[in-house]
Amino acid sequence: MNRILLVEDDGDLARIVARYLEGEGMAVRVAPSAEDAYDLLTNSVFDLVVLDINLPGDDGLSACRNLRAASDVPIIFATARVDEGDRVAGLDLGGDGYLSKPYSLRELRSYIEALLRRFGKTAGGSVVRQGPFEIDTAAEIVRKAGEAVALAPKEFALAAFLMTHEGETLSKERLISEVWGAFCDVEPQTVAVHMSWLRSKLEDDPAHPKHFLTVHGRGYRFVAKPNDDLSQQGRL
Repeated sequence: MNRILLVEDDGDLARIVARYLEGEGMAVRVAPSAEDAYDLLTNSVFDLVVLDINLPGDDGLSACRNLRAASDVPIIFATARVDEGDRVAGLDLGGDGYLSKPYSLRELRSYIEALLRRFGKTAGGSVVRQGPFEIDTAAEIVRKAGEAVALAPKEFALAAFLMTHEGETLSKERLISEVWGAFCDVEPQTVAVHMSWLRSKLEDDPAHPKHFLTVHGRGYRFVAKPNDDLSQQGRL
């Protein structure tokens, strides 16, 4: 289920949009201000943000700048502002799309789904197989050699992000942003501790990991098919 953050200060509109998107199978949280959005992003991870520009406190452009500094989450501006300068400013700040009010709910849904596909965040096809592992992102289950492995929520989220970015070196900062939330105050050592826990549950020999590798000075990498030379670098 895709997780959408709707930043909208019009309460009636927010309720209508949230109810519609939830009926389309999405999980929606509503923030009436940028500051409320920051609070939600501190404790939760979202797949996409729908962001109004006319907000109390920090406006949508400032919010986009702050979000983009901490996360690569897709951002759609949905606003009554139609000035070309606002559209250009929003896209220059890191927005990924612009929808002018009034918009149809079907148009918003289609726009969201298109961006989710582009960013590889669609909920469909939720089972991913990587080497001996199978990860079901909808059911939040990881299986190793066909057997389900009990993982805590953050362990699962960390494993899921690594395994769906197979072969990519991911910095601790990016993992914190994607797993714990863009505005969450988490120390880098927390990532190292969770990696140690993951290895204890998913590696045959946690002291000599073959799949969940440390890339010294850069971060971590998941490898579905181990290379013995690379795996020698995989200790915490």
